[in-house]
Amino acid sequence: MSDRVDLHAHTTASDGQMTPSELVDFALERGLRLLAITDHDSTNGVVEALARAQGTPLEVWPGVEISTDVPRSEVHMLGYFVDINNAEFQETLARLRDSRIQRAQQIVAKLNSLGMEISYDRVRELAGSGAVGRPHIAQAMVEKGYVESIRDAFNLYLSRNGPAYVERFKLTPVEALQLIRRAGGMPVLAHPTYISPGEDSDFDLTAFVRQLVDAGLVGIECYYGDYPPATVEQLCEIARQFDLIPTGGTDFHGRGMYPTDLGDREIPPETIERMRRWRARNAPDQPRT
Repeated sequence: MSDRVDLHAHTTASDGQMTPSELVDFALERGLRLLAITDHDSTNGVVEALARAQGTPLEVWPGVEISTDVPRSEVHMLGYFVDINNAEFQETLARLRDSRIQRAQQIVAKLNSLGMEISYDRVRELAGSGAVGRPHIAQAMVEKGYVESIRDAFNLYLSRNGPAYVERFKLTPVEALQLIRRAGGMPVLAHPTYISPGEDSDFDLTAFVRQLVDAGLVGIECYYGDYPPATVEQLCEIARQFDLIPTGGTDFHGRGMYPTDLGDREIPPETIERMRRWRARNAPDQPRT
């Protein structure tokens, strides 16, 4: 096996295009030695992925990605090594998933009012057994020819400032990271540059990270997707300033959905070793491959 790893990947348990087993098979095909399953508001794909990887050269880590809310923007919190049997953790994730269903129905209604005949039943079909999300609505819009791509659907209609956007129940970033900590997990701030309260905002990423560190943040996603070297270095400097673990991954949802393919983002071996050491000290015993 190579040294390729990916710490940010999604399955059909949320809005990915591959089942957990298919994702494990694809990771093996791509030569990965380590894969973290980080579905949105769900750990339902973890057990299947662990079982599929058993006896193979691929190591699978349990994870999650929780959407949280700040004024005029979203913040995503990754959690690694969470105890997927923690009752409080699963009850909160279930509430978050239920709110996704209600929001999806309201978004479809808004699109219908804008003249786009999107069926919620079709959106539900596209989601399969996973948590329904805006990417599934975007897929339905592409199918109908209302937009050319999923990216266009978000840019024109489904983003926070889009005409079909609908809010849903969310935790604050601090609530999410503390929930992850109570479930034995390592909280990591995902794709920090995506936090965009607006040009007229006085948002300061460094000050924001300082608040999260005070609440128990352990890592920050520096080696993400197609981040250019300058952005990676900026985020790594913040990681050094607060002694955070600089993590990374491709945010893989399926072939061709994002610029980078599974395992394409290089992550330093020291990151993996630091995460292993943290797990050995802090995380509960869990099944692993």
